[in-house]
Amino acid sequence: MLKKILFALTAVLMIISIYAVFSDYSPIPVSVKNAPGDPANFKIFYFHLPIAISSYLAFAAVFISSVLYLRGKQQKWDITALSAAEIGVIFAFLTLASGSIWAKSAWGAYWVTWDVRLNTSLVLFLIYLAYLMIRQAVEEPEKRARLSAVFGIVGFVGVPLSYMSIRLWNRATMHPVAELNYSTYSPLLITLLVNFVAFFLLVASFIVLRIDNERMKEKINELKRVKNL
Repeated sequence: MLKKILFALTAVLMIISIYAVFSDYSPIPVSVKNAPGDPANFKIFYFHLPIAISSYLAFAAVFISSVLYLRGKQQKWDITALSAAEIGVIFAFLTLASGSIWAKSAWGAYWVTWDVRLNTSLVLFLIYLAYLMIRQAVEEPEKRARLSAVFGIVGFVGVPLSYMSIRLWNRATMHPVAELNYSTYSPLLITLLVNFVAFFLLVASFIVLRIDNERMKEKINELKRVKNL
Protein backbone atom coordinates (compact mmCIF):
# COMPACT_ATOMS: atom_id res chain seq x y z
CA MET A 1 0.00 0.00 0.00
CA LEU A 2 2.78 2.42 0.92
CA LYS A 3 4.58 1.63 -2.32
CA LYS A 4 1.46 2.41 -4.34
CA ILE A 5 1.09 5.74 -2.54
CA LEU A 6 4.76 6.52 -3.20
CA PHE A 7 4.48 5.71 -6.91
CA ALA A 8 1.21 7.61 -7.34
CA LEU A 9 2.50 10.68 -5.51
CA THR A 10 5.70 10.60 -7.57
CA ALA A 11 3.75 10.49 -10.84
CA VAL A 12 1.48 13.37 -9.82
CA LEU A 13 4.33 15.59 -8.69
CA MET A 14 6.38 14.86 -11.81
CA ILE A 15 3.46 15.92 -14.01
CA ILE A 16 2.95 19.08 -11.96
CA SER A 17 6.67 19.93 -12.03
CA ILE A 18 6.94 19.48 -15.81
CA TYR A 19 3.87 21.63 -16.40
CA ALA A 20 5.13 24.35 -14.05
CA VAL A 21 8.54 24.51 -15.74
CA PHE A 22 7.28 24.70 -19.30
CA SER A 23 4.40 27.05 -18.56
CA ASP A 24 4.67 30.83 -18.23
CA TYR A 25 4.41 30.46 -14.46
CA SER A 26 8.13 29.78 -13.96
CA PRO A 27 10.59 32.58 -14.74
CA ILE A 28 14.01 32.14 -16.29
CA PRO A 29 16.02 31.56 -13.08
CA VAL A 30 19.32 33.24 -13.95
CA SER A 31 20.53 36.34 -15.73
CA VAL A 32 21.26 35.38 -19.34
CA LYS A 33 23.14 38.61 -20.15
CA ASN A 34 25.11 37.92 -23.35
CA ALA A 35 24.54 34.17 -23.36
CA PRO A 36 24.71 32.79 -26.90
CA GLY A 37 21.85 30.33 -26.49
CA ASP A 38 18.07 30.59 -26.33
CA PRO A 39 17.11 32.09 -22.92
CA ALA A 40 14.27 29.55 -22.65
CA ASN A 41 16.88 26.80 -22.44
CA PHE A 42 17.90 28.15 -19.04
CA LYS A 43 14.75 26.61 -17.57
CA ILE A 44 16.66 23.36 -17.55
CA PHE A 45 17.94 24.69 -14.21
CA TYR A 46 14.66 23.52 -12.62
CA PHE A 47 15.55 19.93 -13.62
CA HIS A 48 19.33 20.05 -13.45
CA LEU A 49 19.67 21.10 -9.81
CA PRO A 50 17.11 18.60 -8.36
CA ILE A 51 18.61 15.80 -10.45
CA ALA A 52 22.10 16.60 -9.15
CA ILE A 53 21.01 16.70 -5.51
CA SER A 54 18.98 13.50 -6.06
CA SER A 55 22.14 11.72 -7.20
CA TYR A 56 23.83 12.89 -3.98
CA LEU A 57 20.97 11.40 -1.96
CA ALA A 58 21.26 8.09 -3.79
CA PHE A 59 25.00 7.97 -3.08
CA ALA A 60 24.31 8.86 0.56
CA ALA A 61 22.03 5.81 0.64
CA VAL A 62 24.96 3.73 -0.69
CA PHE A 63 27.17 5.08 2.09
CA ILE A 64 24.65 4.39 4.87
CA SER A 65 23.78 0.93 3.54
CA SER A 66 27.46 0.06 3.22
CA VAL A 67 28.11 1.04 6.85
CA LEU A 68 25.12 -1.01 8.01
CA TYR A 69 26.28 -4.00 5.98
CA LEU A 70 29.75 -3.96 7.53
CA ARG A 71 28.18 -3.75 10.98
CA GLY A 72 25.69 -6.58 10.64
CA LYS A 73 26.62 -8.47 7.44
CA GLN A 74 22.94 -8.52 6.46
CA GLN A 75 22.34 -9.08 2.76
CA LYS A 76 19.46 -6.60 2.62
CA TRP A 77 21.89 -3.72 3.11
CA ASP A 78 24.12 -4.97 0.30
CA ILE A 79 21.08 -5.11 -1.97
CA THR A 80 20.04 -1.61 -0.93
CA ALA A 81 23.56 -0.27 -1.59
CA LEU A 82 23.62 -1.86 -5.04
CA SER A 83 20.17 -0.52 -5.91
CA ALA A 84 20.97 3.00 -4.73
CA ALA A 85 24.30 2.99 -6.60
CA GLU A 86 22.66 2.00 -9.88
CA ILE A 87 20.03 4.73 -9.59
CA GLY A 88 22.65 7.23 -8.44
CA VAL A 89 24.81 6.53 -11.49
CA ILE A 90 21.83 7.13 -13.78
CA PHE A 91 21.05 10.44 -12.09
CA ALA A 92 24.74 11.44 -12.09
CA PHE A 93 24.79 10.85 -15.84
CA LEU A 94 21.61 12.92 -16.24
CA THR A 95 23.31 15.66 -14.21
CA LEU A 96 26.20 15.72 -16.67
CA ALA A 97 23.87 15.60 -19.68
CA SER A 98 21.53 18.35 -18.48
CA GLY A 99 24.50 20.44 -17.36
CA SER A 100 26.07 20.15 -20.80
CA ILE A 101 22.85 21.29 -22.48
CA TRP A 102 22.70 24.26 -20.13
CA ALA A 103 26.39 25.01 -20.75
CA LYS A 104 25.83 25.13 -24.51
CA SER A 105 23.27 27.90 -24.07
CA ALA A 106 25.19 29.76 -21.38
CA TRP A 107 28.78 29.44 -22.58
CA GLY A 108 28.49 28.32 -26.20
CA ALA A 109 30.18 24.97 -25.45
CA TYR A 110 28.94 21.67 -24.08
CA TRP A 111 32.01 21.26 -21.88
CA VAL A 112 34.50 23.72 -20.40
CA THR A 113 37.50 21.61 -19.47
CA TRP A 114 38.76 23.76 -16.59
CA ASP A 115 35.38 24.19 -14.84
CA VAL A 116 35.74 22.56 -11.42
CA ARG A 117 32.06 21.70 -10.96
CA LEU A 118 31.91 19.87 -14.29
CA ASN A 119 35.08 17.92 -13.54
CA THR A 120 34.16 16.94 -9.98
CA SER A 121 30.72 15.84 -11.20
CA LEU A 122 32.40 13.67 -13.83
CA VAL A 123 34.75 12.19 -11.22
CA LEU A 124 31.78 11.40 -8.97
CA PHE A 125 30.02 9.62 -11.84
CA LEU A 126 33.17 7.59 -12.58
CA ILE A 127 33.65 6.65 -8.90
CA TYR A 128 30.26 4.97 -8.69
CA LEU A 129 30.57 3.51 -12.17
CA ALA A 130 33.74 1.87 -10.86
CA TYR A 131 31.73 0.68 -7.84
CA LEU A 132 29.34 -1.16 -10.15
CA MET A 133 32.22 -2.59 -12.18
CA ILE A 134 33.85 -3.94 -9.02
CA ARG A 135 30.64 -5.71 -8.15
CA GLN A 136 30.64 -7.36 -11.57
CA ALA A 137 34.28 -8.39 -11.28
CA VAL A 138 33.99 -10.27 -7.96
CA GLU A 139 32.00 -13.51 -8.06
CA GLU A 140 32.08 -14.66 -4.44
CA PRO A 141 29.00 -13.01 -2.83
CA GLU A 142 30.38 -12.28 0.64
CA LYS A 143 33.69 -10.96 -0.64
CA ARG A 144 31.88 -8.85 -3.25
CA ALA A 145 29.55 -7.36 -0.66
CA ARG A 146 32.38 -6.58 1.76
CA LEU A 147 34.64 -5.03 -0.87
CA SER A 148 31.74 -3.03 -2.33
CA ALA A 149 30.79 -1.74 1.11
CA VAL A 150 34.30 -0.44 1.73
CA PHE A 151 34.38 1.18 -1.71
CA GLY A 152 30.92 2.67 -1.14
CA ILE A 153 32.08 4.29 2.09
CA VAL A 154 35.41 5.62 0.77
CA GLY A 155 33.89 6.75 -2.53
CA PHE A 156 31.34 8.94 -0.77
CA VAL A 157 34.05 11.56 -0.27
CA GLY A 158 33.32 12.55 -3.87
CA VAL A 159 29.86 13.82 -2.93
CA PRO A 160 30.83 16.71 -0.59
CA LEU A 161 33.79 17.44 -2.85
CA SER A 162 31.48 17.86 -5.84
CA TYR A 163 28.93 19.87 -3.88
CA MET A 164 31.48 22.24 -2.34
CA SER A 165 33.69 22.54 -5.42
CA ILE A 166 32.48 25.96 -6.59
CA ARG A 167 32.93 27.30 -3.06
CA LEU A 168 36.39 25.80 -2.59
CA TRP A 169 37.62 26.83 -6.03
CA ASN A 170 35.31 29.73 -6.91
CA ARG A 171 37.73 31.12 -9.50
CA ALA A 172 37.76 27.87 -11.42
CA THR A 173 34.10 27.74 -12.39
CA MET A 174 31.73 29.44 -14.79
CA HIS A 175 28.58 28.19 -13.08
CA PRO A 176 25.99 30.99 -12.92
CA VAL A 177 24.50 32.32 -9.71
CA ALA A 178 20.72 32.74 -9.45
CA GLU A 179 19.51 36.33 -9.34
CA LEU A 180 16.26 36.59 -7.41
CA ASN A 181 13.97 39.55 -6.93
CA TYR A 182 10.60 40.08 -5.29
CA SER A 183 8.61 39.68 -8.50
CA THR A 184 10.13 36.30 -9.47
CA TYR A 185 11.10 34.84 -6.11
CA SER A 186 7.82 33.10 -5.28
CA PRO A 187 7.19 31.29 -8.62
CA LEU A 188 10.85 30.33 -8.89
CA LEU A 189 11.00 28.97 -5.35
CA ILE A 190 7.72 27.09 -5.59
CA THR A 191 8.62 25.48 -8.92
CA LEU A 192 12.07 24.52 -7.66
CA LEU A 193 10.70 23.02 -4.43
CA VAL A 194 8.10 21.00 -6.33
CA ASN A 195 10.84 19.68 -8.60
CA PHE A 196 13.03 18.81 -5.64
CA VAL A 197 10.26 16.80 -3.99
CA ALA A 198 9.28 15.16 -7.29
CA PHE A 199 12.82 14.02 -8.10
CA PHE A 200 13.54 12.92 -4.53
CA LEU A 201 10.44 10.72 -4.67
CA LEU A 202 11.43 9.51 -8.14
CA VAL A 203 14.81 8.35 -6.82
CA ALA A 204 13.12 6.66 -3.86
CA SER A 205 10.64 4.93 -6.18
CA PHE A 206 13.36 3.65 -8.48
CA ILE A 207 15.43 2.36 -5.56
CA VAL A 208 12.40 0.57 -4.09
CA LEU A 209 11.64 -1.04 -7.47
CA ARG A 210 15.27 -2.04 -7.93
CA ILE A 211 15.40 -3.60 -4.45
CA ASP A 212 12.24 -5.59 -5.21
CA ASN A 213 13.75 -6.82 -8.48
CA GLU A 214 17.00 -7.82 -6.78
CA ARG A 215 15.14 -9.71 -4.05
CA MET A 216 13.08 -11.50 -6.66
CA LYS A 217 16.26 -12.48 -8.50
CA GLU A 218 17.72 -13.83 -5.26
CA LYS A 219 14.61 -15.95 -4.67
CA ILE A 220 14.77 -17.32 -8.21
CA ASN A 221 18.46 -18.20 -7.78
CA GLU A 222 17.67 -19.90 -4.47
CA LEU A 223 14.93 -21.98 -6.09
CA LYS A 224 17.35 -23.00 -8.83
CA ARG A 225 19.94 -24.07 -6.26
CA VAL A 226 17.36 -26.12 -4.34
CA LYS A 227 16.16 -27.74 -7.56
CA ASN A 228 19.70 -28.75 -8.53
CA LEU A 229 20.37 -30.39 -5.15
